[in-house]
Amino acid sequence: MTLPSGLRVLSGTAHPQLAASIIEHIGIEPSQCIVSRFSDGEVRVDIDESVRGKDIFVVQPTCAPVNENLVELLIILDALKRASARRITAVLPYYGYARQDKKRGPREPISARLVADMITVAGASRLLTIDLHVQQIQGFFDFPVDHLPAGPIIADHLQRLNLPIDKTVIVSPDVGRVGAAGAFADRLGTTIAIIVKRRNEPNQSEVLNVIGEVAGKVCVLVDDMIDTGGTTVNAAKALVAHGAHSVIACATHAVLSGPAVSSLRNAPIERLIVTDTIPIPPERRLPNMEILSVAPLLANAITRIANDASVSTLFRSDWKNG
Repeated sequence: MTLPSGLRVLSGTAHPQLAASIIEHIGIEPSQCIVSRFSDGEVRVDIDESVRGKDIFVVQPTCAPVNENLVELLIILDALKRASARRITAVLPYYGYARQDKKRGPREPISARLVADMITVAGASRLLTIDLHVQQIQGFFDFPVDHLPAGPIIADHLQRLNLPIDKTVIVSPDVGRVGAAGAFADRLGTTIAIIVKRRNEPNQSEVLNVIGEVAGKVCVLVDDMIDTGGTTVNAAKALVAHGAHSVIACATHAVLSGPAVSSLRNAPIERLIVTDTIPIPPERRLPNMEILSVAPLLANAITRIANDASVSTLFRSDWKNG
């Protein structure tokens, strides 16, 4: 596909390795965005080339430190807007604050909408993201949102493992992820099972039951993120208690906060398959961890957006994110 002359890809400091890989796959020169700090910690941004009339893509997952990376993104977007960029696409492989998508109590914020408003006001005119925690976040924006699933990348990797179809079951960690589990099962030709859990408070859950036949099976847990690891570890233990032969855990976003690494290290999980939407430093990588790159997917999406071509052709139309 032809690359428009005005295509530029910038990166904040959240995940420069992913941005560099995207730029390499596209086959363009990196654009210079210098991010520094004033002595009091305020973010300072300098776009070191003309972007007037250009089609700009800003790669910046809003992962930890979430507030730092979010503010950095907003200031980069503002700088580009004031420099007369023609179109500015915020590329958020991971969208922070996505779990606060609705009011669960009388005096709670809808932080996912607030973040959407800030990104819009800062100057973005399009969003490119992967596996939002809930699909309704797309409706928080008044401009186009390209929501890509990482599921096909993970499913293709699972297929290369040559798992026995008749002895493999895809497991949804809760009822909200049944659609995604069904998409995996359709791709792999397997059955599904469901973990019934109760969440008492944020980052804490309790497994109540396992629905489906898991005894003697290779159980493939599929989720959008692993944060503290509690849901994944408890689900793996429940599956083993119900007679599972082995457990493979898959997730798009490896948040891995708090006790996640130690909990996962001691969990009955044979393989831990994640993507690189969030940078995973060496100290948070486990021996059984397999990291898949989303750079080719994002590079293809960016190229298609720049050419006003269809993005949905990058994945099967029947694939469900959630």
